[in-house]
Amino acid sequence: MSDSTVLPEAPFRTPLELREAPSGRVVDSAVDPLFVDRWSPRSFLPGPVPRELLATLFEAARWAPSSNNEQPWLYVYATDAWDRARFLEALAPGNRAWAEHAPALVFLFARRTTTDGRPYRTYAFDAGASWMSLALQARLLGLDTHPMGGFDPEKAYAATGVDPARYEAMIAIALGYRGPADALPVPLAGRERPSGRVPQATIAQEGCVAFTRAD
Repeated sequence: MSDSTVLPEAPFRTPLELREAPSGRVVDSAVDPLFVDRWSPRSFLPGPVPRELLATLFEAARWAPSSNNEQPWLYVYATDAWDRARFLEALAPGNRAWAEHAPALVFLFARRTTTDGRPYRTYAFDAGASWMSLALQARLLGLDTHPMGGFDPEKAYAATGVDPARYEAMIAIALGYRGPADALPVPLAGRERPSGRVPQATIAQEGCVAFTRAD
């Protein structure tokens, strides 16, 4: 790169020189606080999430990248008492105990084949990208999300009416405004804090990790 090369400016926010987030998490490199501030609480306030904010979350999810722009994700959500009760029945008992207080419950499904019927190798990866877009948009709006793998897929299909032959049930999501930790049962209240992460060097390595370069 020559000295005269002009690099483009960051289009949005510039990463801050953050070393410790308000949540207490410590980072290895400068990163926008949005990524460090997102975590998965279990305590939610009972107040409803406005419909226009829910629409914003799903709009963010809609614009996630996917292989050949297939967009294999399908979100089915519940906000009224009848639907929420059906969704809750699909959750594992340990998740149901706290998720019942979340004002919105969501199941994320991913289509197993492409639109022309071919096997879709990256459908789970693409659905995960969509989920992260939703989760980060939630934080920008002051909302929190908690993804759950603990649920019965067959009950999720029954509760939502989604075709199990076409879609795989990926995760359940509790969504709402964060509540106080002391609203949870004692064992859970003690766990109501952001988790750490392994060092950056363990998840990103330059070059081939199986061989050592010759001098």
